[in-house]
Amino acid sequence: MKIACISLGCPKNQVDLDGMVYTLLAAGHETVADVADADMVLVNTCGFIESAKTEAIENILEACSYKQQNPALKVVVTGCLAERYRSQIRTEIPEVDAVVGCASNSVIDQIAARVAGGEQLEAYGPKRDFPLGGKRVIGTPAHYAYLKIAEGCNNRCHYCAIPLIRGPLRSRDMDDCVAEARWLASEGVRELIVVAQDPTAYGEDWGKPGSICTLLDRLNEIDGIEWIRILYAYPERITDDFIAAMQRNGKVLPYLDLPIQHCSDEILRNMNRRSTKAELLEVIGRLRAAIPGITLRTTLIAGFPGETEAQFEELCEFVKAVEFDRLGCFAYSAEENTRAAAMEGQLDEETKARRAEIVMEIQTGIMARKQAEKVGQTLRVLCDGLDDESGLYICRTTADAPEIDGAVCVASDEPLYPGQFYNIRIEESDLYDLYGRVAEGTETGGTDDESAQ
Repeated sequence: MKIACISLGCPKNQVDLDGMVYTLLAAGHETVADVADADMVLVNTCGFIESAKTEAIENILEACSYKQQNPALKVVVTGCLAERYRSQIRTEIPEVDAVVGCASNSVIDQIAARVAGGEQLEAYGPKRDFPLGGKRVIGTPAHYAYLKIAEGCNNRCHYCAIPLIRGPLRSRDMDDCVAEARWLASEGVRELIVVAQDPTAYGEDWGKPGSICTLLDRLNEIDGIEWIRILYAYPERITDDFIAAMQRNGKVLPYLDLPIQHCSDEILRNMNRRSTKAELLEVIGRLRAAIPGITLRTTLIAGFPGETEAQFEELCEFVKAVEFDRLGCFAYSAEENTRAAAMEGQLDEETKARRAEIVMEIQTGIMARKQAEKVGQTLRVLCDGLDDESGLYICRTTADAPEIDGAVCVASDEPLYPGQFYNIRIEESDLYDLYGRVAEGTETGGTDDESAQ
C-alpha cells in the first residue's frame, strides 16, 4: 500500500512514528507525502491537553474526508489520543478503520494488512509493552535526530494525563541507547536530541538515579555527533552531578528546558510538584553560575484551580525577575481523570486565557531585548537548509531547538549546506529570529561555544 503518515505532538511521538514507518517499509509498503495519493493514512496523535486533542481530531476528520473521493482509503489512528480514548474514537468517528494503542506500534504492519483486507479493529496491549527502542527510520532532516531514552513518567503531577496514557517510567537499556546513537551518527546525524517525559529521571526505575550522567558521558564519546541537546530537565533533579556532567562533556549544549509550571509554593504543592519557589530560584542560579551563557526555557500554567490574583501576580513578578530566554505559558486545561480536574476553584476559560496572555506579553518584552542584544555578535550556527520562499538559509545556534525555538536566517551568495556549521554575523533581530550573513573566514565543523566573538 501507499501510506501517508501524519505525526502530531512532541518529538517522542516522532520517534514512535519512525519505528512504525520502518516496520511498514520492511513489509513492502511505501510512504507518500500527499494523502490524495494514499491507500492508507496513519494519523499519529497527541492527546496531552485540550488543544492537542482538538488538533488531532481535526486531522483525523480531514483524513477521513478523503474517503469521499477514494472510498477504499483506510484511516488508522495511533498515538496518545488513541491510547487514551480507545473505542470512543471509532464510536464518534465511525469512518476510522482502526484505532491502535502504543503497545501495538511494533505490529503496525500486521494491522495494516488486516485493515487492507476489510477489517475494522482496535488493537491494544499493556503499557509495559510500549516499544523501547528498535529499528527505525530517521524522520527528521538527516543531520539531527531524537533519541528517546525512556517511556512513561513517575512524577504524577496532578494536572498531567501522561502517566494515564504512557504508564510509569521505563528506562531504556543504556547500551541500546548508545548503539542507536552510534547508528544515527553513522547515518550523518550531527545533533543528537535526548528526549523522554523526564530525561533526568533516567535509571530511577532500575534503582540508579543519576544514570543520565553516565549516559551523557558515553554519548559524548561518539564520533560524528557534535551537539547533544537535552530537551527537558525537571528542576527537582538538577543535581551537582548532573551539572558536572554537562560541564565535562563538551558536546552537551548549554541549553535546558525546565518545565517549572508555577512559582507559588501553594500552587506547586497543589500541582504535586516537589520544588518550592526558593528551590527553583536556587537551581536556576546554580545553572547560570556553573554554565555561563546557558539558555533556559520553561513552560508555565496560568489559571490552575484555586490560583488567586495575588498568586498570579507573584508568577508575573517571577517571570520578570528570572528572565528566561524562552518561555511558553498555557491556560490550564482540565484533563479527565487527573486530580486537578476534580479540584475546587476551577477558573473560567476567559480568566485563564487572559492570565496566560499577560504572562506572554511580559515574556515578549524580555525576549525582544535578549534578541536585540545579539545584534553585532558572531554566532556559530548549524544550517538546517534553504527556505525557498524567502531565499534565506535557516540555521540554529545552541540556543535553538528545532521546531521549538527561533532560527538564524542567513543571506548568502554562496550555498550553505544542511548539517554544516558556520559563523554568522548578526545584523538584525525580531522577537523569535535573528538575521545575518556569513562572517569572513568561517569554517565548517567544530563544537565551539555559541559565540565566536
